[in-house]
Amino acid sequence: MGAPAVGSVRSRSLPPYGHSYGPGALPPEAPVEVTTRLRPVRERRTGRTLAAALCAVLGFGLIGGALAGVWLAAAEPGKPVEPAGYTEAKDLWHNAPVDTLFPRTLAGPGAGPGGATRTWTRIVVAPDAPCTSAVLAKGLLATVRPLGCERVLRATYTDATASSVITVGLVFTRADAATQRTLGQDLTTRLGADVPPALAGPGTVAARFGAPQRAGWWLNAPTDLPVVVTAVSGFADGRTVDGGPVSADRAMTANRTDATAQSGLGHEAKGITERLVRLLRTAATSAAKENAR
Repeated sequence: MGAPAVGSVRSRSLPPYGHSYGPGALPPEAPVEVTTRLRPVRERRTGRTLAAALCAVLGFGLIGGALAGVWLAAAEPGKPVEPAGYTEAKDLWHNAPVDTLFPRTLAGPGAGPGGATRTWTRIVVAPDAPCTSAVLAKGLLATVRPLGCERVLRATYTDATASSVITVGLVFTRADAATQRTLGQDLTTRLGADVPPALAGPGTVAARFGAPQRAGWWLNAPTDLPVVVTAVSGFADGRTVDGGPVSADRAMTANRTDATAQSGLGHEAKGITERLVRLLRTAATSAAKENAR
């Protein structure tokens, strides 16, 4: 299978490397003449040389132009190459099992402060909901509604110590690939303090998780999936946070001493969105492979 390794084929006229011909023996002599005599080379004419050079330049120009056309077509904003599984991802909200989108247990290696490992356990799952202000912050709702906001799925997790809670959301849209790529650029910065709503769970450690208890939050709009992933974290004991919720990137800034930063709630919010995006990619790719069979 495959081509032989370089150097594995030896000329039949030559012995293997290291072969000995015996005392006083010499290798066989090559024939005196093994090629025909070369014809005399005529003097080059300047006109022919210039013509040949011109043809070469034109040839390279045509090839380069064709390649440039391909690159420009691929990079044209209105006609991007759609990522694998992109179409299938639009329907994951009703095609994929809830345990696929929101696993009962979600591992987060290196997701905590200083690269600490986090493990989250699902404690609440809400029914899928339409895109309204009850489940989406105003700024995000105004952003995704023109894209054909399809459905919102939400769940709440707690960490291994049951001291913090995080509500995560999956916002599915009908955005095309070009629009999604634009949407994914600095979404959190453009929306400002657009904090996602919390999802409480009666009878759970998230029973007192409401708007006043929100501490850290994050939005993740992957460029290869028509989804926006949201997260908002808070303390499980129902305490409010002085100064209100802050985005994960601010909470993760070095030398911050506020409760959100010290508790790692910014890390929690950002880390869990990254894990959910990976799960969505896997689910979308699997769906695409199934459809291709």
